[in-house]
Amino acid sequence: MKAVKLTVLALVAGSMMAGSIVLAQPPKIIRVTEENFSHAETARNFRNWMSKGATHQFVKASELPPRGKAAPTVQMNDDTLYGVAIVKAVNGYVHFSIPKTGNYLAVQVINEQGHGEHYVVEDGEYSLPVESDYAFVMYRSGTENGIDDATAALDQVDTASLNFATDYQIQPYDYNEVENWVNAYTKEVNQMDKFTYTFPRHSEDVTDLHQWNLENAAGWGGASPEAFVGNMYANSSIMKANVCYSTTFEDPHNKFFTSITAYDADKYLIEGVRNINSHSWDKNADGSITASFNCGKTAKNNIDTKGNDFTITARHYGVSPSVMNSEQDPIIAELKTL
Repeated sequence: MKAVKLTVLALVAGSMMAGSIVLAQPPKIIRVTEENFSHAETARNFRNWMSKGATHQFVKASELPPRGKAAPTVQMNDDTLYGVAIVKAVNGYVHFSIPKTGNYLAVQVINEQGHGEHYVVEDGEYSLPVESDYAFVMYRSGTENGIDDATAALDQVDTASLNFATDYQIQPYDYNEVENWVNAYTKEVNQMDKFTYTFPRHSEDVTDLHQWNLENAAGWGGASPEAFVGNMYANSSIMKANVCYSTTFEDPHNKFFTSITAYDADKYLIEGVRNINSHSWDKNADGSITASFNCGKTAKNNIDTKGNDFTITARHYGVSPSVMNSEQDPIIAELKTL
């Protein structure tokens, strides 16, 4: 009888366990709306970097970003190497450090709504507040002294203070739907004669939700303009590969550097195409700079987009007050066909 009772009990227990497995349901898919798009696009970027191990270790690049959609983030710059960690806030704060190096090394802290709450360019140890449970800590290591020096700078980062987000869960969005929203917003940006990013630091700073969504779709992860510290970015409209374009502008005198990068219509780097920046560009006799696009090998500071239609992004690192306070980006504003 005892054996029979045990068997019955085992069957009942087994049924209960099986029932619990059947009852377990996957998280309900969150539909993307205008109100939550920036959170969804941020979640997509967290997911992309999580797949590279960023919730468990400091993910360091040893070369410039991949071309095309192999890149984990849209519009990655072509001037620095990236180091990324996804961390969990401790009592509302994130912790990191910046070693003293001989090249540009900055850290940006991005919350789960896509806001770059902090942009730090000085070496030291930091404990900074963040308005979400998890945050994206992104190092940018300048290549002005070469790839090896940029890599060495990332190697010096002390990862002991990084509280890796080992328990982070991928947010239950339909990421194909997120991509559709991204494509629609990016197409809209590409049709604008000029598009300047504002990148508000906090949710309460958003005054134009549509503008904010456009910024996240076309350039997620950019820093807020702050004179001589943060950066300013602007996009051109889509341009034709079979047309010669140029822009001539005064030196912006940004604190760190200025760069001009071509992207495809989806805002990804183009295979075989490099940018130009103030570390190496040729100046005109009067000190101004001319940048050319598909104008031939002899053209000043020419960028050949290899037969691809493209947009350009002007970046001002450690933006000067004159650029920050101008009505339009000085590089984009002077674009013309030849």
